[in-house]
Amino acid sequence: MIKFIRLGDDRSKAISAENERREKMIPEIKKILYATDLSKNSAYAFYYAVDIAQKRNAKIILLHIIEPVSPLVRGFLGEDTIVKVQHQNIDAATEEIRQRLKSFCKAVEDKIGPCLELVADILVRVGHPVDEILRVAEKQGCDLMVLGSHGKGFLEHTFLGSVSRMVLDRSRKPVFIIPLPSNDVDIDWGEQ
Repeated sequence: MIKFIRLGDDRSKAISAENERREKMIPEIKKILYATDLSKNSAYAFYYAVDIAQKRNAKIILLHIIEPVSPLVRGFLGEDTIVKVQHQNIDAATEEIRQRLKSFCKAVEDKIGPCLELVADILVRVGHPVDEILRVAEKQGCDLMVLGSHGKGFLEHTFLGSVSRMVLDRSRKPVFIIPLPSNDVDIDWGEQ
């Protein structure tokens, strides 16, 4: 036999007040910066960005960064040529991301629900990844950043560092770093 116990009004009010206090302590998440290098792991990390956005009624700002041209190449080709090529690369990357995003969302819609409308903007920037991620997060007013981690070995991490680690170290906002998925997880951006 199951007994139902009714909490007294004072106890219910105390629980309600405690829940309200906790909600006020955690800032509202309305904008999520999702930085991607378009790798397989970044597709896996996108699942997390979508899940958080769905649960928090938030929007996702998708960011992809193109490394700048080295000074040696810049001097050889000239500034006008570099600017023209960078604009072409930005346009091409933006279109590729749109296509991959559509393909990905269509493929996973039955598992995670609609995700395309959660993406408020697709940004492609030229620069150093850590600086650009932090700059865009601040400029766009993002409340949280979601990044994939490549899980590189000890020596590579020690000497080169990683974008996700450096963002975590320098950020004043919450950063959600998604490690590589297990081998049995097969998630990708879809057809390219």
